[in-house]
Amino acid sequence: MRRLGKRIVFSLSGAEPLFLVLHLMIAGRLQWALPGSKPKSGRHVLAHFEFDRGTLTLTEAGTKKRAALHVVVGDAALAAHDPGGIDPLTADLATFRAALTRSNHTLKRALTDPHTFSGIGNAYSDEILWRARLSPYLWTSRLDSKQLARLHAATRATLSECCARLREQAGDRWPDKVTAFRPDMTVHGRYGKPCPECASPVQRIVRAEHETNYCARCQTGGKVLADRALSPLLKDDWPRTLEEWEAMKGLSQ
Repeated sequence: MRRLGKRIVFSLSGAEPLFLVLHLMIAGRLQWALPGSKPKSGRHVLAHFEFDRGTLTLTEAGTKKRAALHVVVGDAALAAHDPGGIDPLTADLATFRAALTRSNHTLKRALTDPHTFSGIGNAYSDEILWRARLSPYLWTSRLDSKQLARLHAATRATLSECCARLREQAGDRWPDKVTAFRPDMTVHGRYGKPCPECASPVQRIVRAEHETNYCARCQTGGKVLADRALSPLLKDDWPRTLEEWEAMKGLSQ
């Protein structure tokens, strides 16, 4: 088993290379059952994969079924499923800079683009940007050399620590509590809670099913970024600074 970005690849034996390419998306999960144990069942089950050492079950909660499973024959066909993003854990600063500045996007979009970086999702892009003290809305073309070096270091450190922590927590067991919101995160999923660095309330930007979390004091110079869901409704009443945000929050309590 290996991965292509966020895709999990199972290599199967046969006359020619045969692969199962699985993308769990947001709500997909894998459950492991040892021989003699009853595999998970129910309406969320999409597939069972039976092996000599146990059964792997693919589930997906929710009504929007977005998990994808492809049967691929041959190395060339497998390569077609690779989005092509670089590995952020092994890329040196020059490679990281080239990938990031190839086109002009916000840092949030660039970090989560699988064609730019392999395997950085919504949650850990928030954690990386908080550690680098950079706004999610900062454009890649406006990064100076110090900010770029800080982002590169924050990306490698955040992902390395995350992988080590998850491996330690799982140990020899199958990881059965997979979630994008973890109690040890600094800002992601912590809207309204104090930033661990400055104690200011963590802010959020909501767009469709994705939520971006950040600290206004640490990352945007105290500016509260526009929320696509609420700021159009509030218009001139939308709080633009932490002080205005705290005042509005106080009035609502």
